[in-house]
Formats: sequence, C-alpha cells, structure tokens
Amino acid sequence: MRALPKSMRQKMKLLYLIDIFSRESDDEHVLSINDLIRRLASLGIKSERKSIYNDIDCLREYGVDIERRDGKNGGYFIAERDFELPELKLLVDAVQSSKFITASKSSKLIKKIGSLCSEYEERKLDRSVFVANRVKAMNESIYFNVDAIHNAMTENRKIQFRYFEWKIDGQKHFRNNGDFYRASPWSLVWDDEYYYLVAFDEKSRELRHYRVDKMSSISELDEEREGKNCAEDFDTALYSKQMFGMFGGESAIVTLLCENSLAGVIFDRFGRDIIPRFPDKGHFEIDVRVSVSPVFIGWVFGFNGKIKIISPDFAREEYRNMLLTQLSDTESDYRK
Repeated sequence: MRALPKSMRQKMKLLYLIDIFSRESDDEHVLSINDLIRRLASLGIKSERKSIYNDIDCLREYGVDIERRDGKNGGYFIAERDFELPELKLLVDAVQSSKFITASKSSKLIKKIGSLCSEYEERKLDRSVFVANRVKAMNESIYFNVDAIHNAMTENRKIQFRYFEWKIDGQKHFRNNGDFYRASPWSLVWDDEYYYLVAFDEKSRELRHYRVDKMSSISELDEEREGKNCAEDFDTALYSKQMFGMFGGESAIVTLLCENSLAGVIFDRFGRDIIPRFPDKGHFEIDVRVSVSPVFIGWVFGFNGKIKIISPDFAREEYRNMLLTQLSDTESDYRK
C-alpha cells in the first residue's frame, strides 16, 4: 500500500481517534490528552491539545459515548459500546460449542468478536483453550452454503445440490447416485448444534430436511419456489422439538408416563406449554407430538424406566424391540 500524503493523513484524524478509543480504552483504562497526542504522532499525525478537545466533542456529537474521568490519573474512555462484555462472552461460547463451525473458522470468528471491544477486554474473551479438542465440522464450505440458501430464499428461487454422507473409509459418498437434489428452500433450523435446511422436495412433494454441512455444489435455479402452503404452516420450533436430532420417523402424538422427578427434563425438552395429567402421586402423563425415530426411542430408553410410552401401540412396539435387542446382545456377551 502506497504511503498517504501528510494532508490526507490529517484528514483521517477522526477515524484514527475512533480506532484508538475503541481498542485502547474502557472504563478501567483511560487515555489522557497527552496519550492521544502521542498515539496520533506515532501514526504520522500532528495534533495539539485544543484540537483534540474539539475532536472529542465532534465524536460525541456523532454518537460515540466518550466520557471523562477526573483526577490525577484521569482521562477519556468509551463508556458504552454496541456490545457489552457479557454479550460478547456469550457469542464466543456459542461459536466455540457449535459443531457446524470448523476449528479454524471458530478462531477467526472469535478474533473478529474480540475486535468489538477494547484490547484489554479482548483478553477476557480468551475462552478458546478447548476449541481444538471439541468435535467440530470438517466442511468449511458451510458458510457459503448458508449464504447461497439465504440468497435463494430472498429471490424466491429453487436450488439444486448434491448431498453426501461420511462412510467408514473416511470419504464422502454422495447419495442419490451422485445426482442433484432439486428443492425449494423455506427455512434454516439450528438443532443440536447443526444447521439444517427445511425445503420442499420436488420429487416427494413434501417438506424434508438436509444437514447444511453435508450439502455441496449448491446453485440457484431460475424457477420459483414451490410448497408455499406447507411452509406457511411450518413451525420451526415445533419441528425441531419433534424431530429429536433431525432423524426421520413417523410423526405421532405420543403419551408418556413420567416420574415426577423428571418434570424439569420434560419441560426443557418440550416447553412449558404442555399440560400434564396426574394418574398418581408419583407420576404425570403428557401428550407430545414427536417423530418416532430411533433417536426418540433411545432418548426414552436412556431414562432407565423412569419414562414409559403409553401410546400409540407402534411406538410401544418400537420401544419393546429395542429392549429385546439390548437383552439379546447382553446375553450374547455374557455367553462369550
């Protein structure tokens, strides 16, 4: 980059001051007028005390919340920012724990989040020690996928894409014989720390979901989306709650008998709007619509009898088959 003329650099004085205040001041670190003069001088900008006072007034008028602290070690600092430090910590934790964000992208995003506060507060955001050891997505293209999907939804256009899964050989294996899927994108769902696309499938004529990090070669088609009626009746939160990890299964209203000690677990899973019934002092019953998938059956199984499926019969049969399979495997291991 070519060096800027001194006159041009002087014109950028206010921009540099905003950067200096943003990165080098907070309510625990103030900048004196002399500090500001020295920092500007290091950038090749000459300034005087009177001009700095005028610049601060100008920045305040613009909306930068610069306050003055009196006293021996007094000075100026940015008092209020777009994001408070606790809010930035929440964002950092969300990025760290998200499986769909790769480890390298996590580091880059956290660095960008850190630029929203002072360099001193940024050190308090250094919560990424364990990121490299967490399970993370391997597909960096998810960010481009999400962008392409959003663009298609905005333009009311269909998309086509290829869809793959990871096999035991550690390689991608494309479904549908490697042919493209054609679908109308209607919603993006973040479930169990993965992004899913909910789209109206052109072949099946129904809503289906696809994990965004397993999509590739996404392109927008010059065709308007279909399935608007299905999409209008679609409840993202309800769908995510029903799907249990987004594994497919027959959707049904299931009656569960639960021990009272699991009330918190049930409310966390299904929401506070469910209405429990109390057949006895130690239990309550609820009716919830779920996708009766292996993940749901396994979820019930994991409570070791504290949750029982009362109806429908096919769900009870699914649960019974899992119990028999587990018993058979246990007996087989015992004989060995």
